[in-house]
Amino acid sequence: MPSVIRTGVVMCLAALLAVALSSGLRGDDDGFVSLFNGKDLKGWVNVNCAPETFTVKDGMIYCTGQPSGFMRTDKHYENFILELEWMHLKAKGNSGLFIWSDALPVPGNCYPRSIEVQVMDGIEVKDRYTSHGDVFSIHGARMKPDRPHPADWERCLPSERRSKPAGEWNHYRVECKDGVLKLAVNGKVVSGGVCNPRKGYICLEAEGAPILFKNLKVKELPSSKPGPKEIATVEEGYRSLYTGLDLRNWKDDPAHKGHWVPIGTALSYDGKSKAGDLWSDKEYGDIELICDWRFTAKPKKTLRPIILPSGDYEMENGKQKMIEVDDAGDSGIYLRGSSKSQVNMWCWPIGSGEVYGYRTDPKLSAEVRKGVTPTMRADKPLGQWNRFHIIMKGDRLTVDLNGKHVIDNAQLPGIARTGRIALQHHGDPVQFANIYVKELGQAER
Repeated sequence: MPSVIRTGVVMCLAALLAVALSSGLRGDDDGFVSLFNGKDLKGWVNVNCAPETFTVKDGMIYCTGQPSGFMRTDKHYENFILELEWMHLKAKGNSGLFIWSDALPVPGNCYPRSIEVQVMDGIEVKDRYTSHGDVFSIHGARMKPDRPHPADWERCLPSERRSKPAGEWNHYRVECKDGVLKLAVNGKVVSGGVCNPRKGYICLEAEGAPILFKNLKVKELPSSKPGPKEIATVEEGYRSLYTGLDLRNWKDDPAHKGHWVPIGTALSYDGKSKAGDLWSDKEYGDIELICDWRFTAKPKKTLRPIILPSGDYEMENGKQKMIEVDDAGDSGIYLRGSSKSQVNMWCWPIGSGEVYGYRTDPKLSAEVRKGVTPTMRADKPLGQWNRFHIIMKGDRLTVDLNGKHVIDNAQLPGIARTGRIALQHHGDPVQFANIYVKELGQAER
Protein backbone atom coordinates (compact mmCIF):
# COMPACT_ATOMS: atom_id res chain seq x y z
CA MET A 1 0.00 0.00 0.00
CA PRO A 2 1.45 3.43 -0.96
CA SER A 3 2.52 5.56 1.98
CA VAL A 4 0.05 8.31 1.07
CA ILE A 5 -2.85 5.84 1.22
CA ARG A 6 -1.55 4.35 4.51
CA THR A 7 -1.35 7.83 5.99
CA GLY A 8 -4.89 8.59 4.84
CA VAL A 9 -6.22 5.36 6.37
CA VAL A 10 -4.50 6.06 9.70
CA MET A 11 -5.85 9.61 9.76
CA CYS A 12 -9.34 8.36 8.94
CA LEU A 13 -9.25 5.75 11.72
CA ALA A 14 -7.94 8.33 14.18
CA ALA A 15 -10.77 10.69 13.22
CA LEU A 16 -13.37 7.95 13.65
CA LEU A 17 -11.91 7.04 17.04
CA ALA A 18 -12.02 10.68 18.14
CA VAL A 19 -15.67 10.93 17.11
CA ALA A 20 -16.47 7.70 18.94
CA LEU A 21 -14.80 8.87 22.13
CA SER A 22 -16.39 12.32 22.02
CA SER A 23 -19.81 10.79 21.45
CA GLY A 24 -19.54 8.64 24.57
CA LEU A 25 -19.25 5.25 22.88
CA ARG A 26 -16.75 4.21 25.54
CA GLY A 27 -19.76 3.93 27.84
CA ASP A 28 -19.85 4.03 31.63
CA ASP A 29 -17.09 1.43 31.92
CA ASP A 30 -14.46 4.14 31.66
CA GLY A 31 -12.58 4.21 34.93
CA PHE A 32 -14.54 1.35 36.53
CA VAL A 33 -12.72 -1.43 38.35
CA SER A 34 -14.29 -4.80 39.08
CA LEU A 35 -15.03 -5.59 42.75
CA PHE A 36 -15.47 -9.29 41.98
CA ASN A 37 -13.30 -11.43 39.71
CA GLY A 38 -15.90 -14.18 39.23
CA LYS A 39 -13.60 -16.85 40.70
CA ASP A 40 -13.11 -16.12 44.39
CA LEU A 41 -13.73 -13.48 47.05
CA LYS A 42 -10.35 -11.80 46.79
CA GLY A 43 -10.75 -8.17 47.86
CA TRP A 44 -13.53 -9.00 50.33
CA VAL A 45 -13.47 -9.74 54.08
CA ASN A 46 -16.03 -11.99 55.78
CA VAL A 47 -16.58 -10.01 58.99
CA ASN A 48 -18.85 -12.18 61.13
CA CYS A 49 -20.41 -14.98 59.11
CA ALA A 50 -19.65 -18.65 58.64
CA PRO A 51 -17.21 -19.44 55.79
CA GLU A 52 -20.08 -20.87 53.75
CA THR A 53 -22.32 -17.80 54.07
CA PHE A 54 -20.68 -16.00 51.14
CA THR A 55 -19.26 -18.15 48.33
CA VAL A 56 -18.77 -18.06 44.57
CA LYS A 57 -21.30 -19.97 42.48
CA ASP A 58 -21.31 -20.04 38.67
CA GLY A 59 -19.35 -16.80 38.47
CA MET A 60 -21.61 -14.99 40.94
CA ILE A 61 -21.49 -14.21 44.66
CA TYR A 62 -23.94 -16.49 46.42
CA CYS A 63 -25.13 -15.59 49.91
CA THR A 64 -27.08 -18.15 51.95
CA GLY A 65 -28.44 -15.42 54.24
CA GLN A 66 -27.41 -17.48 57.29
CA PRO A 67 -26.39 -16.23 59.77
CA SER A 68 -27.21 -12.54 59.63
CA GLY A 69 -24.00 -10.58 59.13
CA PHE A 70 -21.93 -8.95 56.44
CA MET A 71 -18.94 -9.10 54.13
CA ARG A 72 -16.99 -5.94 53.30
CA THR A 73 -14.42 -4.66 50.86
CA ASP A 74 -10.81 -4.73 52.01
CA LYS A 75 -10.43 -0.96 51.56
CA HIS A 76 -12.27 2.28 52.28
CA TYR A 77 -14.10 4.20 49.55
CA GLU A 78 -15.05 7.86 49.69
CA ASN A 79 -16.36 9.39 46.46
CA PHE A 80 -17.34 6.79 43.88
CA ILE A 81 -19.90 5.29 41.53
CA LEU A 82 -20.88 1.70 42.32
CA GLU A 83 -22.82 -0.63 40.04
CA LEU A 84 -24.06 -4.14 40.73
CA GLU A 85 -26.85 -6.58 39.96
CA TRP A 86 -28.76 -8.67 42.47
CA MET A 87 -31.48 -11.31 42.42
CA HIS A 88 -33.40 -12.79 45.31
CA LEU A 89 -33.93 -16.54 44.92
CA LYS A 90 -37.08 -16.68 47.06
CA ALA A 91 -40.01 -14.33 47.42
CA LYS A 92 -39.94 -11.87 50.33
CA GLY A 93 -36.19 -12.15 50.67
CA ASN A 94 -34.17 -9.55 52.53
CA SER A 95 -30.60 -8.31 52.14
CA GLY A 96 -28.77 -5.03 51.81
CA LEU A 97 -25.86 -3.01 50.53
CA PHE A 98 -23.95 -1.01 53.14
CA ILE A 99 -22.17 2.19 52.12
CA TRP A 100 -19.47 4.01 54.14
CA SER A 101 -19.49 1.25 56.77
CA ASP A 102 -17.38 0.77 59.89
CA ALA A 103 -15.13 -2.29 60.03
CA LEU A 104 -16.93 -4.09 62.88
CA PRO A 105 -20.53 -4.40 64.09
CA VAL A 106 -21.91 -2.19 66.83
CA PRO A 107 -22.17 -3.77 70.32
CA GLY A 108 -24.68 -6.58 70.54
CA ASN A 109 -25.64 -6.42 66.86
CA CYS A 110 -24.45 -8.21 63.74
CA TYR A 111 -24.39 -5.04 61.60
CA PRO A 112 -22.14 -1.97 61.54
CA ARG A 113 -22.75 1.76 61.59
CA SER A 114 -23.38 2.60 57.94
CA ILE A 115 -25.81 3.83 55.30
CA GLU A 116 -27.96 0.96 54.05
CA VAL A 117 -29.30 0.66 50.54
CA GLN A 118 -32.20 -1.77 50.89
CA VAL A 119 -32.15 -4.98 48.85
CA MET A 120 -35.52 -6.53 49.57
CA ASP A 121 -38.36 -8.33 47.76
CA GLY A 122 -42.08 -7.86 48.29
CA ILE A 123 -41.97 -6.65 51.89
CA GLU A 124 -43.36 -3.23 52.63
CA VAL A 125 -45.55 -1.18 54.95
CA LYS A 126 -47.20 2.00 53.71
CA ASP A 127 -45.42 5.17 54.80
CA ARG A 128 -42.72 3.10 56.55
CA TYR A 129 -40.60 1.07 54.11
CA THR A 130 -40.65 -0.48 50.63
CA SER A 131 -38.86 -3.06 48.49
CA HIS A 132 -38.00 -0.59 45.74
CA GLY A 133 -34.78 1.08 46.86
CA ASP A 134 -35.07 2.65 50.30
CA VAL A 135 -31.91 4.34 51.60
CA PHE A 136 -31.46 4.88 55.34
CA SER A 137 -28.98 5.25 58.18
CA ILE A 138 -28.32 2.43 60.65
CA HIS A 139 -26.65 2.09 64.06
CA GLY A 140 -25.42 5.60 64.60
CA ALA A 141 -24.83 6.81 61.04
CA ARG A 142 -26.76 9.93 60.07
CA MET A 143 -28.70 10.81 56.92
CA LYS A 144 -30.93 13.65 55.78
CA PRO A 145 -33.21 12.03 53.15
CA ASP A 146 -33.96 13.70 49.84
CA ARG A 147 -37.64 13.77 50.82
CA PRO A 148 -38.97 13.86 54.40
CA HIS A 149 -40.10 10.46 55.64
CA PRO A 150 -43.78 10.28 56.75
CA ALA A 151 -42.67 9.13 60.22
CA ASP A 152 -39.69 11.51 60.29
CA TRP A 153 -37.21 8.63 59.97
CA GLU A 154 -33.73 9.05 58.49
CA ARG A 155 -34.96 7.05 55.51
CA CYS A 156 -35.65 8.02 51.91
CA LEU A 157 -38.57 6.21 50.31
CA PRO A 158 -38.19 5.77 46.53
CA SER A 159 -39.99 8.09 44.14
CA GLU A 160 -40.97 5.16 41.92
CA ARG A 161 -41.46 1.42 42.26
CA ARG A 162 -38.97 -0.08 39.82
CA SER A 163 -37.65 -3.27 41.46
CA LYS A 164 -38.29 -6.62 39.79
CA PRO A 165 -39.53 -9.59 41.82
CA ALA A 166 -37.58 -12.62 43.07
CA GLY A 167 -36.13 -14.67 40.22
CA GLU A 168 -35.31 -11.57 38.13
CA TRP A 169 -32.18 -9.44 38.09
CA ASN A 170 -32.16 -5.87 39.38
CA HIS A 171 -29.50 -3.25 38.64
CA TYR A 172 -28.34 -0.71 41.21
CA ARG A 173 -26.17 2.32 40.48
CA VAL A 174 -25.05 4.16 43.61
CA GLU A 175 -23.35 7.54 43.20
CA CYS A 176 -21.56 8.86 46.28
CA LYS A 177 -19.92 12.27 46.33
CA ASP A 178 -19.09 14.55 49.26
CA GLY A 179 -21.50 12.63 51.50
CA VAL A 180 -24.38 12.82 49.01
CA LEU A 181 -25.74 9.41 47.98
CA LYS A 182 -28.04 8.80 45.00
CA LEU A 183 -29.53 5.40 44.12
CA ALA A 184 -30.72 4.49 40.63
CA VAL A 185 -32.88 1.34 40.42
CA ASN A 186 -32.97 -0.30 37.00
CA GLY A 187 -31.89 2.86 35.25
CA LYS A 188 -33.55 5.70 37.16
CA VAL A 189 -32.60 7.62 40.32
CA VAL A 190 -35.28 7.07 42.96
CA SER A 191 -33.78 7.84 46.39
CA GLY A 192 -30.86 9.31 48.29
CA GLY A 193 -29.69 11.67 50.97
CA VAL A 194 -26.85 13.54 52.66
CA CYS A 195 -24.90 11.20 54.90
CA ASN A 196 -22.29 10.84 57.64
CA PRO A 197 -19.88 9.07 57.64
CA ARG A 198 -18.91 9.67 54.03
CA LYS A 199 -15.88 7.43 53.76
CA GLY A 200 -15.82 3.75 54.68
CA TYR A 201 -16.30 0.20 53.47
CA ILE A 202 -18.76 -1.18 50.92
CA CYS A 203 -20.54 -4.27 52.26
CA LEU A 204 -22.93 -7.01 51.21
CA GLU A 205 -25.44 -8.08 53.83
CA ALA A 206 -26.72 -11.51 54.84
CA GLU A 207 -30.19 -11.23 56.35
CA GLY A 208 -31.93 -14.59 56.28
CA ALA A 209 -32.55 -15.12 52.57
CA PRO A 210 -30.51 -16.64 49.70
CA ILE A 211 -29.43 -14.07 47.12
CA LEU A 212 -27.06 -13.70 44.15
CA PHE A 213 -24.86 -10.71 43.28
CA LYS A 214 -22.94 -10.14 40.04
CA ASN A 215 -21.23 -7.49 37.91
CA LEU A 216 -19.96 -5.48 40.87
CA LYS A 217 -17.75 -2.59 39.77
CA VAL A 218 -16.66 0.74 41.19
CA LYS A 219 -15.30 3.97 39.76
CA GLU A 220 -13.48 6.12 42.30
CA LEU A 221 -13.84 9.89 42.10
CA PRO A 222 -11.48 12.57 43.46
CA SER A 223 -11.37 12.94 47.24
CA SER A 224 -12.83 15.98 48.97
CA LYS A 225 -10.77 15.30 52.10
CA PRO A 226 -13.36 14.42 54.76
CA GLY A 227 -12.63 15.23 58.40
CA PRO A 228 -11.96 12.52 61.04
CA LYS A 229 -15.60 12.55 62.22
CA GLU A 230 -16.73 11.79 58.66
CA ILE A 231 -14.60 8.67 58.26
CA ALA A 232 -15.70 5.18 59.31
CA THR A 233 -13.46 2.99 61.47
CA VAL A 234 -10.76 0.99 59.72
CA GLU A 235 -9.76 -2.67 59.73
CA GLU A 236 -7.33 -3.58 62.50
CA GLY A 237 -6.68 -7.27 61.86
CA TYR A 238 -9.41 -8.87 63.99
CA ARG A 239 -10.72 -12.38 63.26
CA SER A 240 -14.13 -13.52 64.38
CA LEU A 241 -14.25 -16.46 66.82
CA TYR A 242 -18.00 -16.91 66.49
CA THR A 243 -19.75 -18.00 63.29
CA GLY A 244 -23.33 -17.31 64.37
CA LEU A 245 -24.27 -20.88 63.41
CA ASP A 246 -22.29 -23.25 65.62
CA LEU A 247 -19.36 -23.62 68.02
CA ARG A 248 -16.60 -23.78 65.46
CA ASN A 249 -13.41 -22.28 66.96
CA TRP A 250 -14.45 -23.61 70.39
CA LYS A 251 -14.08 -26.98 72.16
CA ASP A 252 -17.60 -28.27 71.74
CA ASP A 253 -18.02 -30.74 74.59
CA PRO A 254 -21.15 -32.92 74.11
CA ALA A 255 -22.33 -31.73 77.52
CA HIS A 256 -22.60 -28.19 76.13
CA LYS A 257 -25.42 -29.18 73.77
CA GLY A 258 -28.59 -27.28 74.55
CA HIS A 259 -26.77 -24.98 76.97
CA TRP A 260 -24.21 -23.02 74.92
CA VAL A 261 -26.57 -22.26 72.03
CA PRO A 262 -25.79 -20.16 68.93
CA ILE A 263 -28.85 -18.08 68.04
CA GLY A 264 -27.48 -15.88 65.29
CA THR A 265 -25.98 -12.69 66.65
CA ALA A 266 -25.84 -14.00 70.22
CA LEU A 267 -24.15 -17.04 71.71
CA SER A 268 -26.57 -17.78 74.53
CA TYR A 269 -25.72 -19.70 77.70
CA ASP A 270 -28.30 -20.89 80.24
CA GLY A 271 -25.73 -21.45 83.00
CA LYS A 272 -26.39 -25.19 83.25
CA SER A 273 -23.77 -27.07 81.21
CA LYS A 274 -22.15 -29.90 83.18
CA ALA A 275 -18.98 -29.28 81.15
CA GLY A 276 -18.90 -25.72 82.47
CA ASP A 277 -16.70 -23.16 80.75
CA LEU A 278 -16.52 -22.85 76.94
CA TRP A 279 -12.87 -22.96 75.82
CA SER A 280 -11.35 -21.85 72.54
CA ASP A 281 -9.87 -24.66 70.45
CA LYS A 282 -6.65 -22.67 70.01
CA GLU A 283 -4.13 -21.25 72.45
CA TYR A 284 -3.27 -17.57 72.28
CA GLY A 285 -0.40 -15.47 73.57
CA ASP A 286 -0.42 -11.72 73.14
CA ILE A 287 -3.79 -10.61 71.84
CA GLU A 288 -6.40 -7.92 71.56
CA LEU A 289 -9.86 -9.30 72.23
CA ILE A 290 -13.24 -7.71 71.59
CA CYS A 291 -16.28 -9.33 73.18
CA ASP A 292 -19.84 -8.15 73.74
CA TRP A 293 -21.90 -9.51 76.64
CA ARG A 294 -25.05 -9.02 78.66
CA PHE A 295 -26.92 -10.75 81.47
CA THR A 296 -30.40 -12.01 80.64
CA ALA A 297 -31.83 -13.08 84.00
CA LYS A 298 -34.32 -10.98 85.94
CA PRO A 299 -32.33 -8.92 88.46
CA LYS A 300 -32.68 -9.62 92.17
CA LYS A 301 -31.92 -7.30 95.06
CA THR A 302 -28.70 -8.65 96.56
CA LEU A 303 -26.13 -7.45 99.08
CA ARG A 304 -22.63 -7.12 97.59
CA PRO A 305 -19.37 -5.86 99.16
CA ILE A 306 -17.87 -2.46 98.47
CA ILE A 307 -14.36 -2.64 96.99
CA LEU A 308 -11.99 0.28 97.46
CA PRO A 309 -9.70 1.64 94.71
CA SER A 310 -6.85 -0.23 96.40
CA GLY A 311 -8.59 -3.54 95.74
CA ASP A 312 -9.29 -4.05 99.47
CA TYR A 313 -12.80 -4.44 100.86
CA GLU A 314 -14.29 -1.53 102.73
CA MET A 315 -14.76 -2.65 106.33
CA GLU A 316 -17.37 -1.67 108.91
CA ASN A 317 -17.34 -2.97 112.48
CA GLY A 318 -14.82 -5.60 111.47
CA LYS A 319 -16.92 -6.90 108.57
CA GLN A 320 -17.09 -6.20 104.85
CA LYS A 321 -19.41 -3.27 104.22
CA MET A 322 -22.27 -4.32 101.97
CA ILE A 323 -24.63 -2.46 99.68
CA GLU A 324 -27.80 -3.61 97.97
CA VAL A 325 -27.61 -3.90 94.16
CA ASP A 326 -29.67 -5.32 91.32
CA ASP A 327 -27.85 -8.57 90.56
CA ALA A 328 -28.51 -10.60 87.39
CA GLY A 329 -25.49 -12.88 87.40
CA ASP A 330 -21.76 -13.43 87.16
CA SER A 331 -19.43 -14.56 84.38
CA GLY A 332 -16.10 -13.62 82.87
CA ILE A 333 -13.42 -14.20 80.27
CA TYR A 334 -10.39 -16.35 81.09
CA LEU A 335 -7.06 -15.40 79.51
CA ARG A 336 -4.04 -17.65 78.90
CA GLY A 337 -5.89 -20.78 80.03
CA SER A 338 -6.38 -19.77 83.66
CA SER A 339 -9.37 -18.88 85.80
CA LYS A 340 -7.07 -16.73 87.93
CA SER A 341 -6.53 -14.35 85.00
CA GLN A 342 -10.24 -13.79 84.58
CA VAL A 343 -11.63 -10.47 83.38
CA ASN A 344 -14.76 -10.37 85.46
CA MET A 345 -18.34 -9.70 84.38
CA TRP A 346 -20.66 -9.11 87.32
CA CYS A 347 -23.03 -6.72 89.11
CA TRP A 348 -20.88 -5.75 92.07
CA PRO A 349 -20.57 -2.02 92.92
CA ILE A 350 -16.94 -1.86 91.68
CA GLY A 351 -18.05 -2.75 88.15
CA SER A 352 -16.86 -5.28 85.59
CA GLY A 353 -13.33 -5.67 84.28
CA GLU A 354 -11.52 -6.51 87.52
CA VAL A 355 -9.29 -9.60 87.83
CA TYR A 356 -10.62 -11.38 90.91
CA GLY A 357 -7.91 -14.02 91.17
CA TYR A 358 -5.17 -11.40 91.34
CA ARG A 359 -7.04 -8.77 93.35
CA THR A 360 -7.79 -11.23 96.17
CA ASP A 361 -4.36 -12.93 96.26
CA PRO A 362 -2.75 -11.83 99.59
CA LYS A 363 0.70 -12.92 98.35
CA LEU A 364 0.72 -10.20 95.70
CA SER A 365 1.86 -6.64 96.21
CA ALA A 366 -0.51 -3.78 96.92
CA GLU A 367 0.48 -2.29 93.56
CA VAL A 368 -0.58 -5.42 91.66
CA ARG A 369 -3.90 -5.72 93.52
CA LYS A 370 -4.68 -2.06 92.94
CA GLY A 371 -3.79 -2.37 89.26
CA VAL A 372 -6.39 -5.08 88.59
CA THR A 373 -9.16 -3.11 90.34
CA PRO A 374 -11.41 -1.05 88.02
CA THR A 375 -10.85 2.69 88.15
CA MET A 376 -14.56 3.28 87.49
CA ARG A 377 -17.83 1.47 86.98
CA ALA A 378 -18.54 1.51 83.24
CA ASP A 379 -21.24 -1.19 82.94
CA LYS A 380 -24.40 -0.47 80.97
CA PRO A 381 -27.80 -0.95 82.68
CA LEU A 382 -28.73 -4.60 83.10
CA GLY A 383 -30.15 -6.14 79.96
CA GLN A 384 -28.11 -3.89 77.66
CA TRP A 385 -25.05 -4.98 75.74
CA ASN A 386 -21.55 -4.22 77.03
CA ARG A 387 -18.34 -4.33 75.00
CA PHE A 388 -14.94 -5.37 76.33
CA HIS A 389 -11.76 -4.38 74.52
CA ILE A 390 -9.03 -6.42 76.21
CA ILE A 391 -5.30 -6.15 75.49
CA MET A 392 -3.10 -8.91 76.95
CA LYS A 393 0.56 -8.37 76.11
CA GLY A 394 3.35 -10.07 78.00
CA ASP A 395 2.15 -10.04 81.61
CA ARG A 396 0.34 -6.72 81.19
CA LEU A 397 -3.42 -6.31 80.92
CA THR A 398 -5.49 -3.34 79.75
CA VAL A 399 -9.29 -3.41 79.72
CA ASP A 400 -11.70 -0.93 78.16
CA LEU A 401 -15.39 -1.35 78.95
CA ASN A 402 -17.89 0.48 76.78
CA GLY A 403 -15.15 2.82 75.60
CA LYS A 404 -13.92 3.68 79.11
CA HIS A 405 -10.51 2.75 80.51
CA VAL A 406 -11.10 0.56 83.60
CA ILE A 407 -7.81 -1.38 83.84
CA ASP A 408 -4.59 0.26 82.65
CA ASN A 409 -1.46 -1.83 82.00
CA ALA A 410 -1.97 -3.95 85.12
CA GLN A 411 0.66 -6.59 85.86
CA LEU A 412 -0.38 -10.25 86.17
CA PRO A 413 2.73 -11.88 87.69
CA GLY A 414 3.30 -15.49 86.73
CA ILE A 415 0.70 -15.63 83.96
CA ALA A 416 1.45 -18.27 81.30
CA ARG A 417 2.88 -17.12 77.99
CA THR A 418 0.05 -18.80 76.06
CA GLY A 419 -3.25 -20.47 76.77
CA ARG A 420 -6.83 -20.85 75.69
CA ILE A 421 -9.56 -18.25 76.02
CA ALA A 422 -12.68 -19.26 77.93
CA LEU A 423 -16.16 -17.89 78.40
CA GLN A 424 -16.94 -18.59 82.02
CA HIS A 425 -19.63 -20.84 83.44
CA HIS A 426 -20.79 -19.38 86.75
CA GLY A 427 -24.25 -20.90 86.86
CA ASP A 428 -25.97 -17.79 85.50
CA PRO A 429 -27.56 -17.11 82.10
CA VAL A 430 -25.52 -14.79 79.91
CA GLN A 431 -25.13 -13.94 76.23
CA PHE A 432 -22.01 -13.19 74.22
CA ALA A 433 -21.67 -11.64 70.76
CA ASN A 434 -19.06 -10.16 68.41
CA ILE A 435 -16.09 -12.15 69.70
CA TYR A 436 -13.00 -11.01 67.80
CA VAL A 437 -9.33 -11.71 68.38
CA LYS A 438 -6.21 -10.09 66.97
CA GLU A 439 -2.91 -11.82 67.61
CA LEU A 440 0.00 -9.53 68.49
CA GLY A 441 3.75 -9.96 68.33
CA GLN A 442 4.99 -11.74 71.44
CA ALA A 443 6.15 -9.22 74.04
CA GLU A 444 9.42 -9.59 75.89
CA ARG A 445 9.21 -10.51 79.57
